[in-house]
Amino acid sequence: MNTEKRDFDKEAASWDENPGRVRIAKDVARAILRQVALTHDMDIMDFGCGTGLLSIELQLLVHSVTGIDSSQGMLDIFNSKISGMGLKNVGTLLVDLEKGDRLTGSYDLVVSSMTVHHIREIESLFDQFNDATVPDGHLYIADLDPDDGLFHSDNTGVFHFGFDRNNFRKVFIKAGFNNVRDVKAAEIMKPVGNGETRRFTLFLMTGRK
Repeated sequence: MNTEKRDFDKEAASWDENPGRVRIAKDVARAILRQVALTHDMDIMDFGCGTGLLSIELQLLVHSVTGIDSSQGMLDIFNSKISGMGLKNVGTLLVDLEKGDRLTGSYDLVVSSMTVHHIREIESLFDQFNDATVPDGHLYIADLDPDDGLFHSDNTGVFHFGFDRNNFRKVFIKAGFNNVRDVKAAEIMKPVGNGETRRFTLFLMTGRK
């Protein structure tokens, strides 16, 4: 497992050119919408928002979306989308937990897709998720089932090769979330070398504060 930090700034400009990423964002958005009724008075945090693929899928249905990421390059792309699309209810914040930044604000729903496996210490992150979630608010996390380190062609900055759902559920509960459930969110076929292709699955785990 390579524990160096991945340079997402360099990847930002071409990030959306990967059709698999775009499809995962749409699949995760659909999975979220099957689990919760979004309303126009809800404020959402999208943690690890990247170029805003998931945020943009959700923003029409809620009061506001705040996209949070540690990569200014990613946020620059997202901000250009916000401006180009004239989105008045979407904003971004640069937050780098490894530099000691902390999550701020208060949200009805905290979502995150394909980000937590890039976080070294997830228990402290989930404590911050709890702090940022209003009473009776929700936490929805989409990430990989165990992938044997094969999902990424380069494991730089990958601290977890997917998550066992039972263990992941315990992190939710320890952080103060209840009614924790999980569903299949997406799947994707990817080449893994030697001419082989493997099916990888993503789960959506949900909890309520």
